[in-house]
This record gives sequence, C-alpha cells and structure tokens, in this order.
Amino acid sequence: MTFRGRFAGKVMVVTGAAQGIGAEVAIRAAAEGARPVLVDRAELVDEVARTILASGGEALAVRADLETFDGAATAMAAAVERFGRIDILVNNVGGAIRMRPFAAFEPEQIEAEIRRSLMPTLWCCRAALPAMLEAGRGTIVNVSSNATRGIHRVPYSAAKGGINAVTQSLAMEYADRGIRVVATAPGGTQAPPRRIPRNAEGDTPEEQAWMADVVRQVTESAFLKRYATLAEQVAPILFLASDEASYITGSTLPVAGGDLG
Repeated sequence: MTFRGRFAGKVMVVTGAAQGIGAEVAIRAAAEGARPVLVDRAELVDEVARTILASGGEALAVRADLETFDGAATAMAAAVERFGRIDILVNNVGGAIRMRPFAAFEPEQIEAEIRRSLMPTLWCCRAALPAMLEAGRGTIVNVSSNATRGIHRVPYSAAKGGINAVTQSLAMEYADRGIRVVATAPGGTQAPPRRIPRNAEGDTPEEQAWMADVVRQVTESAFLKRYATLAEQVAPILFLASDEASYITGSTLPVAGGDLG
C-alpha cells in the first residue's frame, strides 16, 4: 500500500540501496513524494535511481564505501549539496557475510562482520548529524535485526546489538534537538536472488549446511513459521520514518513474525 504524499519534499538518504530492503524503501518512498539519495558501493544503485526517475520521481545515486567515515561523509555531503538538507536517514547497510559456529570464525572474519554490519550505521549517523542539527530536526531509522538471538552468526549478532544500543543512546542524546532515532529489527526475509553476494568468496559445503541450520532456526523461532516479504519489512521502516511516528524515539520494533530476538 502506498500513501501518496506522505514524504512530500522530504530528503531521505537510504544506504544499502542497490538491492533488497534498501532498494524497495527508496522506490516506495519516492512514490510517496520523497527525494531519495541512494547510497551503495555497488553500481547497481544507479539502476535503482533510474527506475525512480523513469517513474517521474527525483533521486540521486551516490557510490560510497560506508565502512569508512570518509565514505559516509562524502555521501551526506552529496545529499546536502544536491537537496540542501537531510530530513531522514535510513541506515540499511549490513548483512551477515558468513554463517558458522562461533568457534569456527577466524579473527579477521569476526572483524569483517563488525565492519559490515555496525560501522556503516555509526559512520552515517555521525556524518548526517551536523546537517540535522543545523536544521533543528531529523529522523534516523536504523535497520537492525532480530538475529541478536540466533545461531551461527555471533559477530553479526554483536553488530546488530550495537545498533540497538546506538539507537537508544542517540535518541536520548538528541531528543531535545528535534531528532528522532528509531530502528526496526527484521527477521528472515524473502528477497530476489542477490545480484551482489553476501560472501564474495562463496560458501563451502560445510557453510551451506550451517546456513540451512540458520534457515530452520529462523523459521521455527517465528510464531508465523515463515519468512517476511520485502513489503512487510519496508512498511514498518517507512512508518517509523514518517511524521505518523512523531512520538516514537529510542525504540527498536521487531518485525520478525513474533520472534523478538
């Protein structure tokens, strides 16, 4: 369901916008009047921007590596240069690279999971805050995960637990400056096949078996015994980003079929 005009004129930065949840957030927000800034390090983000432009919307695609502060700062500066402000930031970059028991993770693999799923949110919040503080308002929606409780993803769980903490602390720190900070915690979600693999090295047969264990655990832990659709994840993100949620801050909303994580 699309709510025409809900984000009329709002400048919304969406990270991880090349595919999956991020792409769908940007496309639907544009249909509801937003001017999205799509940020990703993959060239596919340009295709998403073209889709929005072809539908008569406004969009800016920015390619940046959000695992670095320089990348985040570049993206936010591009948004301000093009549109003059940042009204909404949706931090969607993240995703487990590997699925394996914690004892099987190598130290460098653990660090890579933290860089992928925690640091982009930290860097983007830091980079976007000056523009929001100058405007005296803003909304940050962090995409966390209910996988703060789950098997074979301990480093990813730690990263997403960090995002929940960032959400609460930033909300408390900046509420009196007109800035809301909220999060959703998606569970397992059906999506088209990834055009950019989560693990560029590919999964070994053993890792494929561990992944199957994760799928079973996620499905069985959900009261509804199924994965969400992309639309079922996008809708709560956009609700929290909208003025309809103006009295909600510091909260992380589980969107996981009853599994609170």
